[in-house]
Amino acid sequence: MQLNQIHHAAIICSDYERSKQFYVQVLGLPVIRETYREERRSYKLDLAVGAGQIELFSFPDAPVRPSYPEAQGLRHLAFEVDSVEEAVRELEAQGVVGEPIRVDEGTGKKFTFFADPDGLPLELYEK
Repeated sequence: MQLNQIHHAAIICSDYERSKQFYVQVLGLPVIRETYREERRSYKLDLAVGAGQIELFSFPDAPVRPSYPEAQGLRHLAFEVDSVEEAVRELEAQGVVGEPIRVDEGTGKKFTFFADPDGLPLELYEK
């Protein structure tokens, strides 16, 4: 078996409209398609991220996922950017505050973390 790349990451949000605004307006991800599934009372929003996608779901009464202290499971979602400093400035202009920029000791690349509206850790990692 050969895994070529990550196709998508799925995120379940607590407030669909708030998260949609964050991922589309703040992060600038293009919408591929938006679907409302009546039988599940659930929205599914497919967003483009380079060659991959984020699937943003809403489900009624979804339980809260513990993040801090860090729990087992997916730790965070990282986005590659050309310049971490420039991306941080753009986020701050939208009212999104993240952690201080750090340097990965293994690669020498800059990175930082911020959170989506539900506290999901998101990372910016310099190309």
